[in-house]
Amino acid sequence: MLSVQSSKGSFVETESASTKIDSYAALRLPDFRLLLSGRLIAQIGEMMVSVAVGWELYERTGNAFLLGMVGLVQVIPVLLFSLPAGYMSDRYNRKRITLISQVVLALCSLVLAYLSVTQSDLIWVFVVLAIIGVGRAFNNPAEGALTPLFVSANLYQNAATWGSSVWQFAAIAGPAFGGLFIALTGGAAGVYLINTVAGMIFVGVLLKVKPRAQTFAAPEETPIQALKAGLRFLRGNRLILSSISLDMFAVLLGGATYLLPVFAKDILFVDSAGLGVLRAAPSIGALIMAVFIARRPPFKQAGRTLLWAVAGFGVATIVFGLSQNFWLSLVMLAILGGLDNISVVIRHTLEMTYTPDDMRGRVGSVQTMFIGASNELGGFESGVAAAILGPVGAVVFGGIGTLAVVYGVARLAPELRALRMIGQPLIPDPALMPDPERPGFIVPAAISEAGAAD
Repeated sequence: MLSVQSSKGSFVETESASTKIDSYAALRLPDFRLLLSGRLIAQIGEMMVSVAVGWELYERTGNAFLLGMVGLVQVIPVLLFSLPAGYMSDRYNRKRITLISQVVLALCSLVLAYLSVTQSDLIWVFVVLAIIGVGRAFNNPAEGALTPLFVSANLYQNAATWGSSVWQFAAIAGPAFGGLFIALTGGAAGVYLINTVAGMIFVGVLLKVKPRAQTFAAPEETPIQALKAGLRFLRGNRLILSSISLDMFAVLLGGATYLLPVFAKDILFVDSAGLGVLRAAPSIGALIMAVFIARRPPFKQAGRTLLWAVAGFGVATIVFGLSQNFWLSLVMLAILGGLDNISVVIRHTLEMTYTPDDMRGRVGSVQTMFIGASNELGGFESGVAAAILGPVGAVVFGGIGTLAVVYGVARLAPELRALRMIGQPLIPDPALMPDPERPGFIVPAAISEAGAAD
């Protein structure tokens, strides 16, 4: 049997890892299955809108600079509001916050449809995009912290795997549907209306599902005290902090996908159809990996698997950068996506397992802020590096940088290297517990002097 730390710091027993694997265990829970279905519909709608906004702006202006501004005006609110949103997710009802956020996002999509039909001044488009950024800043920590309220601890990895599968499927289907509907309707307004409907379907799902009662942050804590407590928790829990850091720097440095148009046209010599296939390859690889993970038992060497996955991501990035063969490049991109998905599943499982319930919103907000920002900054880094080193040099540099980050994290976080099966007992580390009354600054109990030194 495995012992898992509950949100209150005690240990509860879960199923033995030797029992028969049920790949669909989390999906057999009606409320979680319904929640995941709603997420799928909403995420496909969001992906459709991302295509429609870019298409409409370029169609109306022919200005590529404005396409970069789309990401910028949405990421700034995420950076500004993520931490307060995380506090609210721990202090107030997460389901209600997610509901309100989804209604705001659906209404914003409706306004975009109106602006598109009336051909209003583009400044209003960017105002609405900024509001969408605020809505996502509040939605992401609250919605992300809902999953543990629907599944038991022994199903966290299975739930994280299916959640990742939904996102990857949306990343493939959303842009394709968006382009199709733009072609059929001759404009972006129809896509915005479809996303409004998709968002309201998710709202209906949220009204129907019944999560378990969440544990709220202490009401006597001021917002500043609560935010400091969340940051102290992350600083002390190097398992979660190192996994977030790995993901953040891999996205920041390994930005091969940002330069795909250059590689497609100037290095691999393929047309727009070839570019579309290259863009889809990471998501297809991730989706295949998610199905594979779902059919396997929990990772027995989770920490080392995470480190090797991110290292493999770096190696595949280097090979892609050096490749001048379309098929080799395509395979490397699929491998990139598959290895990245291993990282995502392990990170999400770590967060759900080792974060107390009353901290999940704040931890999720830090993740949203850091990884969300690294997505946008990764594109900027790739562009600057390409201008200095050329596209091949930029991608190879990013892959080498990713390998350096893996080495640094492996040396600085022996807890991660020593982590075996996620869910193993945790013990407090007195050196990381300034407040003995509040457990949660934790390391794997299995770390011995030998384990930490290897």
